[in-house]
Amino acid sequence: MATYTVTFKTLIGNYAVLQTLTNSEIAVGQSITVASVAAPFNGTQTVYDLPEYEFIGLDSQGDLLFNTNVPIPNQVLFAVVGTGDVDRTATATGTIAYTQTCTWVTAAQLETYLGAGTITNPSDDYTLLTQAVSAGNSFCWRRRQESGYTGDALATSPSGDVTLGTLMYSSALWRARGSVQDTFATFDGMGGGNVNAMTPMIKQLLGIDRPQVA
Repeated sequence: MATYTVTFKTLIGNYAVLQTLTNSEIAVGQSITVASVAAPFNGTQTVYDLPEYEFIGLDSQGDLLFNTNVPIPNQVLFAVVGTGDVDRTATATGTIAYTQTCTWVTAAQLETYLGAGTITNPSDDYTLLTQAVSAGNSFCWRRRQESGYTGDALATSPSGDVTLGTLMYSSALWRARGSVQDTFATFDGMGGGNVNAMTPMIKQLLGIDRPQVA
């Protein structure tokens, strides 16, 4: 879980904007938990936008309006019902907590994919297996977010090809055990083969060979 300090708050027309002290990995469509900012900002919120400019309200059609002459970094916008607008105000307290735990594939699925038989739990092999699954899930979800797939759920893989791509990437991490560079660990004098975890096939399965949106 990542926690970010809130420095400014705004509320206009039931849309809230919070500015954080530092850049964040928060994505559109994801859930955040706001605390110690004050009502109605506090609580679990769904991110609607990550604006780069000052939020100034809504037009007659209900579309968000921004002042492009006033860039403001590190902003998070979400819908919330308030009793009145709040001008952009500095806040001495407040945090945004963002938890992104992806569970597209499980240790049991990776164990089956590896074809290594039953891996004893507990054991070093099983610890590495769970680490590879956790890292694979997180990395593949993050790469799809960066490519524009902001609607992906954390708990359920969006499709079978994404599941297979995540399994393939996780298995590459597991097979690279003991290596600190881009080769498989080996005691053979001939050395080991290069490891390329993010192969073109994995990129194709994950849909990240090119951005989904322009």
